[in-house]
Amino acid sequence: LEKAGIEAKVFGRAKKPYSIWRKMEEKKMGFSRLSDIHGFRLIVGSDADCYAALGAVHRRWRAVPGRFKDYISQPKSNGYRSIHTTVSGRDAKRVEIQIRTREMHEVAEAGVAAHWSYRDGVPSENPFAVDPAKWIASLSERFESADDHDEFLEHVKMEMYADKVFCFTPRGDVVKLPRGATPLDFAYAIHTRMGDSCVGAKVDGVRAPLWTRLRNGQSVEIMTARGQRPPGTWIDIVATGRAKAAIRRSLREENRERFQKLGRELVRVAFDRVGKRPTEKAFTTAAKQLGLESGRELLVRIGAAEIAAREVIRTLYPDLEGRSGEEIDAARAVVGLRPRQTFRRAACCQPVPGERIVGIAYRGKGVLIHAIDCETLAEMEENSSRWVDLHWQEGRHPPVHSVSLDVTIANDSGVLGRICTLIGEQQANISDLVFIDRKPDFYRLIIDVELRDTGHLHAMMLALEADSDVASLSRHRDPERKP
Repeated sequence: LEKAGIEAKVFGRAKKPYSIWRKMEEKKMGFSRLSDIHGFRLIVGSDADCYAALGAVHRRWRAVPGRFKDYISQPKSNGYRSIHTTVSGRDAKRVEIQIRTREMHEVAEAGVAAHWSYRDGVPSENPFAVDPAKWIASLSERFESADDHDEFLEHVKMEMYADKVFCFTPRGDVVKLPRGATPLDFAYAIHTRMGDSCVGAKVDGVRAPLWTRLRNGQSVEIMTARGQRPPGTWIDIVATGRAKAAIRRSLREENRERFQKLGRELVRVAFDRVGKRPTEKAFTTAAKQLGLESGRELLVRIGAAEIAAREVIRTLYPDLEGRSGEEIDAARAVVGLRPRQTFRRAACCQPVPGERIVGIAYRGKGVLIHAIDCETLAEMEENSSRWVDLHWQEGRHPPVHSVSLDVTIANDSGVLGRICTLIGEQQANISDLVFIDRKPDFYRLIIDVELRDTGHLHAMMLALEADSDVASLSRHRDPERKP
């Protein structure tokens, strides 16, 4: 280098035994074929000095064919730039030499952190460093659009750590791929639709199998066909995370369509057995109760045998399976009263077994039971001496606890009759029914039904919500009914 008039700093190193063993394992090669047991790094002043130093080295020692990499003219996606070459030194021992400028060396050592470099305490931009803001923004955008974050991480790791090959499209555009990539990876790198519809490839103008491993400088032409979908075997062929993620996404969508059709048929049979209509609203209601996003997701899970169709019936119409057991005497339904003390349910909140309750004592009238969240209790805060701690008796209660429901239904023939039938099928009795609003297209009414407990109430409301002619449904509590 001194004879060539090139100013440079030269650093040398010998590979550690563990690093040698690991590379032999990774590359599946013998010790004699390793080319970087001994290595030197040349730090020069400019890009031109890099190539001048390369010429000086090659004039002094014979270059090993196939071991030259120019990352200055074709930098890696993470900003890495350098020239790598291997020469045959004394006694034919191979020596790896890396040539780079000071700025390139900072990027190689610090990565995106090299973007913030200082010279004599003054911030100085490194032209070779990747802008970390743009790099993070790119990662964030891809992370948000990814269906599976594990697949996204796999994709990023492959891009960061894999060696690259550079191939060309028929128009001459360069496509970067990790070493070991196939024409399928090439197709997915251009566009997901091209990858999904790929049926063949030409490499350097010759038809090649889709599992062909691409090499530097090859020209690749992708052949596509409308209606083509990626088979599951492609997962084992491709090397890039992007291609694997796209194939998995396509397979999931294809399976979802098939599972949804199968799930819809299974549910139809299950609904027919209990004499119910399998409506979209019923699916949506059941999905909500089972913690799923939508009725479509429910059908997919049923088709994939993750959820049984009878589980949907059990969720919507639990009382159709019948219940058994001895009922609790309605006169002894509450625990916490004094001997011979009577109780009544407050009409304002209509508490039912299963709800937390509290009693308010009235002289000569016994105890009035309220739900713990009843609005009228706020008026009794000053009279704490009248409060009685109560709870419901454990067991099966008779269906004698009246609850008011605010229901809006379609104004159509047979709708009200079907609603009453649904309530009867849930083993509940209608004790009163009042129309409070009549419109040409809907009715709003208050229905008083007699129920066992909160489970009975919940099941009946689910059955009503699943009916397509029920526009809205809620429990009706009237503070004006306070004692």
